Amino acid sequence: MPHDTPLISTIVGGLVLAFIFGAIANRLKLPPLVGYLLAGILVGPHTPGYVADQNLAPELAEIGVILLMFGVGLHFSLKDLLSVRGIAVPGAIVQIGFATLLGWGLGWLMGWPTGGSLVFGLALSVASTVVLLKALQERRLVETERGKIAVGWLIVEDLAMVLALVLIPAAASIGGGEHATVEPLSAGLNRLLGLDLGIGGIIGMTLVKVALFVALMLIFGRKLIPWTMHRIAHTGSRELFRLGVLAIALGVAFGASKMFGVSLALGAFFAGMVLAESELSHRAAQESLPLRDAFAVLFFVSVGMLFDPNILIEKPLPVLATVFIIVIGKSVAALLIVLLFRKSVGTALTISASLGQIGEFSFILAALGVDLGLLPEEGRDLILAGAIISIILNPALFYLCDRIKPLLERPKREEPAAEESQESAPVEPIQPEEDDIQPTSLSGHVILVGHGRVGSIVGQNLKSSGTPFLVIEDSEKRIEELSAQGVETVLGNAAAREVLDLANLNGARSLVIAIPNAFEACHVAELGRTVNPSILIVARAHSDAEVEELKQYGADTVIMGEREIAMGMVDRLAQVHHDRPAYEDGPETDTIPPAATEPPEKE
Repeated sequence: MPHDTPLISTIVGGLVLAFIFGAIANRLKLPPLVGYLLAGILVGPHTPGYVADQNLAPELAEIGVILLMFGVGLHFSLKDLLSVRGIAVPGAIVQIGFATLLGWGLGWLMGWPTGGSLVFGLALSVASTVVLLKALQERRLVETERGKIAVGWLIVEDLAMVLALVLIPAAASIGGGEHATVEPLSAGLNRLLGLDLGIGGIIGMTLVKVALFVALMLIFGRKLIPWTMHRIAHTGSRELFRLGVLAIALGVAFGASKMFGVSLALGAFFAGMVLAESELSHRAAQESLPLRDAFAVLFFVSVGMLFDPNILIEKPLPVLATVFIIVIGKSVAALLIVLLFRKSVGTALTISASLGQIGEFSFILAALGVDLGLLPEEGRDLILAGAIISIILNPALFYLCDRIKPLLERPKREEPAAEESQESAPVEPIQPEEDDIQPTSLSGHVILVGHGRVGSIVGQNLKSSGTPFLVIEDSEKRIEELSAQGVETVLGNAAAREVLDLANLNGARSLVIAIPNAFEACHVAELGRTVNPSILIVARAHSDAEVEELKQYGADTVIMGEREIAMGMVDRLAQVHHDRPAYEDGPETDTIPPAATEPPEKE
């Protein structure tokens, strides 16, 4: 049996080192992706020691790209995009254009060709799906309004990059690429008609082929692929289902590349997007996840292998300029764009921090640019350096935004809407100056912070029981809904002292912190205990660590969702098996008004 096994040694070396450095990165509260890239640098040709096979690694990475793009397609939600299209679509387009312009300017200063500079700028304009979703999930922001805007923004960026992957090869000759390819269909027409269609013809023919592929997938693929997966699912074989998912992802990608000349990434994206419409999409995502993760790791390792660490020493200023464009330029642009759309400061800060890094698509664009001879290898090294540094800095960027958020937000107290019987004579309201906003006249009341999935249930019960309460919210949409219901509100972030002052914290009897963000919740609890030492503070948590932290900052009672669910189950079992009376009113009793069981918007 042969012992010279470069494929096995490359996979083993890459995965083992990726596991070690990924675990170290996770221990340091960094995305594991940083560890995967460092593992690739260690097995690359630019560092001493073991060097992985330079020919096999790119092919393994290509499989990783296919499965990554298939996963992006599986999680693509047109519904989520349409719900925030008013800000996500124009915002993402403007931000991409601004970042691309900055990247092009840096490339021009370094003497690169136009095509290479544009590829460089595009690579700096798109955020990492993995890093962004992980950051939002850790802060439990995915289902909030700001989280949905960030995800919708990311979807627009991904779609723009998918289009770039199609057009860049066709337009490679603009930048004088050494490896510019000839589009076969336009070349055939040139021979038959004797006409030189030029770059416009090449791009036009490319778009025609892409349109044909998309039409084929939308007309036949959206019926055939789900039907096939349902038939496989009915066999009851988990192995066949998993194999079917992988066969569709790889088969469609390879077939699209050979038949229509589109990229493997685009074919895989549409395969995932079509399958996402099926009821089996969640199962398909789960079954393909292990292999997707494994090859995605190899993709990041192979990207790290291409990185030359010497650029950090030889070109420190270009590296700093690249990082500045990613972390500062993109973030400030996103912040200003969101504020121009009259969204809250909290939403603007969350989106700007989410987009202050780059990742998968940047690596794909960099590799494509180098392969086509558009982008110099120096540009690829700058992109990789910028990605590693920006991903490492991203948690710090979120932390900074959390710190300055209370300082920037402006509180605003809303009076409850007047009853219809009192609206016979409309009166033009007097708008007070911001400094003249008066605190609420309520006393002995409940201050409810957050009116999402949890807060809305608490609020409905307080309202039905006649308990005086006031809601602090940073979502203008929820504020409008509450005001229409006759609920007194304060628009702002409860982590700001002036917001709590408007809610008359000194005169309140209890403070309910129903927001999911533990950092802000701790700050609110600390402020509440400082201002009113005798107030009852009730908060929510998602883990034992958060429970302890909230209690340290002044919370009297902390409710952990999972524990309460388990206790409810145990109580119900005790009623059946031990004839024990129901705890309080029991799960059968309707203690929560029906309207509260379906809040208008999830957190």
